Amino acid sequence: MFELRELRWAIVASQCRSLRQAAAILNIRQSTLSRCLQDLEYRVGIDLFERTQAGTFLTPAGQELIRAAQCIIDDADRTFSRLKLRRRGMGGDLSIGLYTALSAGNLHATLADHHRRFPDVEIHLVDGPRRHLLSDLAAGIIDTVILTTEGAAWNDQTLPLWSERVVVALPDRHPLAAQPLVQWSDLREAHFLFNQREPGPEFEHLLVTKLGYQDGLWITRHDVALDRLLGLVGIGLGATLVGEGATGAAFTGVTYRVVHEESRPTRINFIACWRLANSNPTLASFLAMLRERYPDLADPSAPADT
Repeated sequence: MFELRELRWAIVASQCRSLRQAAAILNIRQSTLSRCLQDLEYRVGIDLFERTQAGTFLTPAGQELIRAAQCIIDDADRTFSRLKLRRRGMGGDLSIGLYTALSAGNLHATLADHHRRFPDVEIHLVDGPRRHLLSDLAAGIIDTVILTTEGAAWNDQTLPLWSERVVVALPDRHPLAAQPLVQWSDLREAHFLFNQREPGPEFEHLLVTKLGYQDGLWITRHDVALDRLLGLVGIGLGATLVGEGATGAAFTGVTYRVVHEESRPTRINFIACWRLANSNPTLASFLAMLRERYPDLADPSAPADT
């Protein structure tokens, strides 16, 4: 019924109480502003302004309209600002599928950095089995997935990211908890607790691969969240393997030790996956930040070390 321009002009006129002054502020002719206000009054069927020799004043009906107009203008301005931010990838929504804990490590630092850079982007996190995350990614339900390279069956876009050290979570009273350095061979006699939920099977497979056998390993499987599994470790029921990103959360009775092969820590690698057809500007901004933080050293266009 009303144009935003008309409402803006009416608000300025109500603030100035002089059509000549209001027209000068708006950089329009006084006659143009007067016709605009008269047209508003004609359409609502009631006087909005009282015109006197002392100036132009709002009537009670005009006061009501200006209050409503100010709310409309403020809401429109906020919407336009959000749309501008969205167009530049600085606002809007971004959905990220996760396959790792984020209490510490690179994922935690990455999301914190993203929030500092793009505070108007609302991030939605989704976790779940690898196949479900990739299925949702292919369907366009989520924008990107961050997962390990182990068995990452994704045929669209990928970006190598960071690596995390593999950590064994031990009961405080376990003999290995007193060792500054733990080798895979030290874990042969340990009782392991693994989650049936991913990435539990991946860590179990890693243990079997590193030790070279499965028969004789003492493994108990649970179907619980990671925090509950670490709670079981804390009361002394066994040990478990986690990524470095899970070690930021402190659990009573739990000690973390990095697992080594000879003198080097064992690492697992992570990648970001997304669809080339995804045109979400917030995804483009997120990927640009990832490329800046984790340049692909195999890419000839990546900046060289100095």
